[in-house]
Amino acid sequence: MNINKNIERFEKLMDEVVRTGVEDLMNYIRKSDFYKAPASTKYHLSCEGGLLQHSLNVFDALIAKMEIIENEKETDGRKMDRYVYKVAGKPIADFIKPTLITAALLHDICKTNFYTIGYRNQKIYRPGGKKHDNGGWFDWVQVPVYEVEDRNPYGHGEKSVMMICEFMDLTMEERYAIRWHMGMSDCTYQQMQAFNASCEKFPLVHLLHMADQEASHFMEDTSDNKPAYAEEDTDAAEAAQPAGEYADQPVFQEATPM
Repeated sequence: MNINKNIERFEKLMDEVVRTGVEDLMNYIRKSDFYKAPASTKYHLSCEGGLLQHSLNVFDALIAKMEIIENEKETDGRKMDRYVYKVAGKPIADFIKPTLITAALLHDICKTNFYTIGYRNQKIYRPGGKKHDNGGWFDWVQVPVYEVEDRNPYGHGEKSVMMICEFMDLTMEERYAIRWHMGMSDCTYQQMQAFNASCEKFPLVHLLHMADQEASHFMEDTSDNKPAYAEEDTDAAEAAQPAGEYADQPVFQEATPM
């Protein structure tokens, strides 16, 4: 995983979102831990830079679901890529690229300043350690883990919407899509009904949820993208261990689920 390359790509994509307040939002992102945070504690991309990589993966999965119409003329005279979503060959909805960028890259902004570093004891089996009951030898060592420290407990998707709207406006479809990107996980019956209704009202809700699932389940491993989705120029040494200030410590172990 090349974090610097991912930062460059993220910021280049966000440059296409021309809205009042977007630069303030980007300044917040740069000052936060968004570029270094993990995407989860143990499930997918639980490594430094994981959240950034996941956000880009969701964007890639999202636009792959659609046909692109390049440089279509907008009502104000600008030219902008437009993406068409079809079901069984019939167009259902179409989107301008800034909407897809906003929904995909910012859907998990709620995970900024959300994780912290903790430590747990782990047995390391090796000769010369303490005698174990079954005849093995082990020592106890402390290994770093990611843990959740939610300082702003306002939900998940709804928290992302709230945080973005503190800086810039979202369209109604973007609000719904980001709010419901987790789908029906942990939903009450009433919320399940609301999610289904939102999918019918705004197809981007369904599309973003599916892209998020595809990225986390099929594209990503715990410490990097899976080989089929890895960067061709990824440095093998970088991929073998966490980056940054924790690079000389053991690979992160599981902690609180998230």
